[in-house]
Amino acid sequence: MIHTFTVAPSDANIRLDIFLSQKLSDLTRSRIKNLIEDGLVSLNNKPAKAGARLRDGDKISITIPEPQPAIAEPESIPLDIIYEDKDIIVINKPPGLAVHPGAGRAQGTLVNALLYHCKDLSCISGVLRPGIVHRIDKDTSGVLVAAKTDKSHLSLARQFKEHSIKRRYLALVWGDVKNDEGTIDLPIGRHVSERKKMSVRTRGGRMAVTHYKVIKRFNNFTLLEATLETGRTHQIRVHLSAIHHPVVGDPVYGKRSMPSGLSPGITMFLKNLKRQALHAQILGIIHPETKQYMEFTSPLPDDMKNIIDTLEEGC
Repeated sequence: MIHTFTVAPSDANIRLDIFLSQKLSDLTRSRIKNLIEDGLVSLNNKPAKAGARLRDGDKISITIPEPQPAIAEPESIPLDIIYEDKDIIVINKPPGLAVHPGAGRAQGTLVNALLYHCKDLSCISGVLRPGIVHRIDKDTSGVLVAAKTDKSHLSLARQFKEHSIKRRYLALVWGDVKNDEGTIDLPIGRHVSERKKMSVRTRGGRMAVTHYKVIKRFNNFTLLEATLETGRTHQIRVHLSAIHHPVVGDPVYGKRSMPSGLSPGITMFLKNLKRQALHAQILGIIHPETKQYMEFTSPLPDDMKNIIDTLEEGC
């Protein structure tokens, strides 16, 4: 549903989000803010910002998506389970599997699979995200933990908030990374004009820190180990792109075309790569019940392994 408004003189100088909350009383301020951040609100035919001050005659358009199903439904989707007990379940998530339902996607997610497999999941994150304490991008592969009880959820969420969780990724990036290791400390926020993207060039970005270490260099590529200190949306992808070494295959922050001179073998595997070459390899947590440190590892999936093996062989 699309609503349009023209700002009257009496509404001049009011913040956009306040104006919309007054005009659309059935929407909360947080819901309106989310719609703005998702690029569904325009001000004079341009992407809007929540804090924009309105002027007499301004034209506002807001698109409200159709409501999603209130409850995620169980689905028989195979799970690669690394570890499971009565408190937590640790999954090796394949690329292409979204973590939870979202706009335009009510089925075929990890949540649907977990609901089918598990008798109980924590409900703190709501009916569309039961058990979900953290997420990785749909097209990022690797290890992820979900909570079966509210107690476990609160414990894990506190560890993520305190940045005590160990999260280590493997990323194949374009170019020869100069330093053997380093830290990228750049705030991340919504892109100023492309609201579905994140960026380091934004006002009001949140602190984001990524540590990286070179595992191996190849012609045109570098294999990196990236460790998250914070967990912002698309953090590794945005940070590596910001230092001019975007993740191979990244459709949003990466190269638009492959450089010339690549070997036929590498070119073939890159063309078959349908996602960013980013893998959540290691996750270390304090078990919510036993209080013991546990570390889980996920092997590289075939699409990334094939490229790296071919680079190793020099083909």
